[in-house]
Amino acid sequence: MKSFILLALAVFAVVFATVSAQSCACKTMKWARCEETSGTCVCKLMIDENVNQPIDCSKCEYNQHLPQVFYFFFIYSFFLCSHDLPPSTFFKYIFEVIPKCFLMKAEMYRARNKLDTRTIAGKPTEDAFVDNDGIYDPECENDGKFKAKQNNKTDEYWCVNSAGVRRTDKGDKNMNCSELVETYWVRLQLKHKEVEGSGKVDEASLKTAMREIIESRYGYDKNLVTEVQYDPAGRFIVADVKKEKTDRTINLGNLAYYMEKDLKVLPLFLDQKPFALNSGPQNLKMEKIEVYYVDEKAPTFTMKNLSGGIIAVIVVVVLAVVIGLLILFFVNRKKMRYTKTQQREMDNM
Repeated sequence: MKSFILLALAVFAVVFATVSAQSCACKTMKWARCEETSGTCVCKLMIDENVNQPIDCSKCEYNQHLPQVFYFFFIYSFFLCSHDLPPSTFFKYIFEVIPKCFLMKAEMYRARNKLDTRTIAGKPTEDAFVDNDGIYDPECENDGKFKAKQNNKTDEYWCVNSAGVRRTDKGDKNMNCSELVETYWVRLQLKHKEVEGSGKVDEASLKTAMREIIESRYGYDKNLVTEVQYDPAGRFIVADVKKEKTDRTINLGNLAYYMEKDLKVLPLFLDQKPFALNSGPQNLKMEKIEVYYVDEKAPTFTMKNLSGGIIAVIVVVVLAVVIGLLILFFVNRKKMRYTKTQQREMDNM
């Protein structure tokens, strides 16, 4: 019996060493660097000069409904799960997307250092808004959440929601951002490319595929997708993803960011397999995405956002009026001179 246990431990050690060397990688972040440390795969992401941010690419969730039959198999089960091997008896492997705040910092770091980034319907409610600012260098909390107040290392400050999207006008350093307002609803508006041939999109299959890909590709519960709509004329697929307003464990901004990168031909996953939806016989490829964010509290944008456009219109109108008045003035002046000249000639005659 003792020999059997020693043999089993030896085999386990060999398998452990072999598999560990092959499976230590971050599936949800291709720029991460992972190393095996004391039997644990540790992954880090470079987000600034000499700043390697530890990230969680996966976790093992214990199945509490099953008994611990043998201690050896219990440990081996955890090992299988932690190295993303076939499902074990006691644990299940769950991959996790990386917080958007860390991703944006990593992209800015890579852009500054000339590393490869290749950055390249309708509102669900009146309070919904889109991200018109694009990527910036954010301030992050230790757990990857955005700090409520951002400035992109400039003298301009603004407040963001939990997805890191600006929800106020820009101001100075005295701007008050008392809380990080939670985004509880994102609307994913996708537009697919023209369907080849004369095939018709199967709407039922498309809606099912949209829910399934939210779970299989991004690791979010498909039940968060409350509604999927399809407009065949405009080729629009609209998916509403919602969570409870009181929930603080799910970050919908991470999901939206990963999908945006996918559809802009920049998958952040180690596996560069492109995003596609199966609709019966059709394999739909996307050409566009727009994300609408709905927060627990309405954003506080003012007319300042439109001031640039309004000023431009006013300037054009004023210039047109001034030019028109000048033309009218010179024309009338010329007519008056012509009239006076004629009058003098008549007087001389």
